[in-house]
Amino acid sequence: MELIILTGMSGAGKSAAVRYLEDLGFFCMDNVPPYVLPDLVNSFYKGRSGEGFGANKLAFVVDVRSQEYLDGFSDAMAQIDGMGIPNKIVFFEAADHVLIQRYQETRRKHPLAKNMSLTSAIAAERAKLQNVRSMATNIVDTSMMSENKLRATLGEIIEAEEENGMVIFVESFGFKYGMPVDCDYCFDARFLPNPYYVPELRNHTGEEEAVSSYLEGFKETSQFIDKISDLMLFTIPLYIHEGKGSLHIGFGCTGGRHRSVYCAAKIASILNGAGYKCVLHHRDIDKESARYGKTESN
Repeated sequence: MELIILTGMSGAGKSAAVRYLEDLGFFCMDNVPPYVLPDLVNSFYKGRSGEGFGANKLAFVVDVRSQEYLDGFSDAMAQIDGMGIPNKIVFFEAADHVLIQRYQETRRKHPLAKNMSLTSAIAAERAKLQNVRSMATNIVDTSMMSENKLRATLGEIIEAEEENGMVIFVESFGFKYGMPVDCDYCFDARFLPNPYYVPELRNHTGEEEAVSSYLEGFKETSQFIDKISDLMLFTIPLYIHEGKGSLHIGFGCTGGRHRSVYCAAKIASILNGAGYKCVLHHRDIDKESARYGKTESN
């Protein structure tokens, strides 16, 4: 049986996740109070042997709409764990300003915004979900993520769970746009020579051969990649042994277009070659496409 609990901030992408899981054949239920989760899961689990409702793929959405019942989430998951049923808790979040913009665009009402402003409602929701977030096996920040990327990321989470129990997110970003909120490791590549200051490389990205060749012309680049890969190949098996569900590795440079992109792609390739399943995401690679000018790779 595959069991996924979708939770997180309102407006952070749970509805899109449900649509994707339904496409994959999951039986999905929205707005499930935590206290009924064990009985629901048990009913579906028994159904596999003809004693109830049978389903092999289940996804339940649990969020702040449960209000006071949300406090029972820990106990509910403990009961499900006691049944010996493997599960994933995927927590979706986004930056406050992104959530505010999404609500303004859709004109939907936040579930807590009855007697408070939208900003206050989002802050209250984060506080209420703090315990749930701490239990998540995977945290997905959708602040700068398209729906297609969200679907791909969720698909990788499911696939990686089937393969080795862990999904590894390798992400490049630009420090000027802020650090990812959930990195387990965050490496700063700004000490490497910057291709931005080479006129013929400025309009290209770290995905392209010209930029790769330039960076690889400096010994500190290969030394950096070697040291990071050694660290990852040492720690990842230990994380898996301890039951960690996901690992988020971030590489940052100034704008997230050249150095961090190269480093993230290089480490993802090394880890994939070692048999791990990586999700590679270049968060800010196209942030200033108009400024740089379009290239064929874009």
